[in-house]
Amino acid sequence: MLIEDEYIRLIFGLKLKQIRTEKKLSLFGLAKLTGLSKSYLNEIEKGKKYPKTDKISLLSESLKVPYDHLVSLKLDKNLAPIGEILQSKILKEIPLDLFGIKENNLIDIIANAPAKVNAFISTIIKIAQNYNLTRESFFLASLRSYQEAHNNYFEEIEESVVKFAKAYHIDLNKKILSKDLEDILTEEFNYTIDTEELSKHQNLVVLRTIYIPKKNILLISKNISEAQKTFIFAKELAYNYLKTENRLYTFPWIKFESFDQVLNNFIASYFAGALIISKKSLTKELKKFFDLRQWKQADFEKIIQKYNCSVETFYQRLTNILPKQFHIKNLFFLRFTHQFNSNTFRLSKELHITQQQAPHANRNNEHYCRRWVSLKTIQELESTEKTATFGLQISSYKNPNNEYIVFSSATPDPFRKNLNRSVSIGLLLSPHLKKKLRFTKDEAIPKKTVGVTCETCAVENCKERIAEPSTLNRQQQYIEISNTVNNIIDSYS
Repeated sequence: MLIEDEYIRLIFGLKLKQIRTEKKLSLFGLAKLTGLSKSYLNEIEKGKKYPKTDKISLLSESLKVPYDHLVSLKLDKNLAPIGEILQSKILKEIPLDLFGIKENNLIDIIANAPAKVNAFISTIIKIAQNYNLTRESFFLASLRSYQEAHNNYFEEIEESVVKFAKAYHIDLNKKILSKDLEDILTEEFNYTIDTEELSKHQNLVVLRTIYIPKKNILLISKNISEAQKTFIFAKELAYNYLKTENRLYTFPWIKFESFDQVLNNFIASYFAGALIISKKSLTKELKKFFDLRQWKQADFEKIIQKYNCSVETFYQRLTNILPKQFHIKNLFFLRFTHQFNSNTFRLSKELHITQQQAPHANRNNEHYCRRWVSLKTIQELESTEKTATFGLQISSYKNPNNEYIVFSSATPDPFRKNLNRSVSIGLLLSPHLKKKLRFTKDEAIPKKTVGVTCETCAVENCKERIAEPSTLNRQQQYIEISNTVNNIIDSYS
């Protein structure tokens, strides 16, 4: 929260500028009227200085406004939302520094055009309300933007992993086991690992871990796989090795108090993925795989099995390695979840590198295209007795005319009954990608024309369609009406 003195200065400056502009006075004109310097008045309006009593009296007399009105913290209706924002924690919570913005610069913008900024802020608030944008959603969206701005590759974390491995004699070219990491946690960082406590609480079945900082105890579920346990231990090592204090205490998270916790959780997860799946090793494996002239699913699965990781961790790691090591930057990552027998597929996680790719989340409760391989792998999982399914598809979008090669894997959620999930990575089929991935020319790879949602899809005679293209029809209707109106107007010209 802004300290009281700073808030008072800002409000006084906003009011002074509003009154001056209403009276059509320039800063030069107010300086001539009051005898105060233009630079001094400018600093007052920007909230950098607060005038003494005699100067406030002079401004009150010169502008013909009551002294009490000038010093009151109450803002006029058109500036009230800005006052609320300045007094709230929002400027402290927004991760401005991640995007190279200083708080003072933002306050300067507000001071320079308060009415326009107020209108902008009000618009953002209304959009957030209409789309149920929570504080958590806002922070996660900020984190996604941060990842995308850096092509989801962070050299400092990669270097920290290499230093950690060297310090603790971990061979990054070999499969990392949970026991190796557990020994470091218990012996070096004095952790106690408890596998019994969580199973005593029925309502905590969805949690993998709880960390108790005062006792340095990690409560861990009995039901997690070896790969999940390895990832959890790697995250804990990241928190300790990187000396992270402001952290989350549950996995998956239940709530967070600040954006720093969200960011630190991402950094720890990135560290864990980079430790389990070495950049050098994965780059070498992918180079060999990309040289294949024909698509071979078994070879792709062998690469994943080389590492002690979940499929999701592997796909996430690809989003780090492909942009940096192979200059493949037009890509997306999606995670879908689906409750068995439900008609709704939920896009629970997404990441887009370079640009917003076509398959993205919608907030209108529309039905995602059933032709997506991301959904088909889940449907196959639910219609068979398989424990995991894989799909590969070249997806062609009718509007816009883009093609993606999409890899997708689906598995049951081990912590939620009758819930299944898929993770997918899609790469834009550009000339650059076709040179890098030779097997993209393999005619055996299935191809599908897809949409984003049924409601916006122009694909005709689609057997997978479960809803009419209502949004598209409405847009077409507006175009036809507009054309008819224009024709009528032209006929009278």
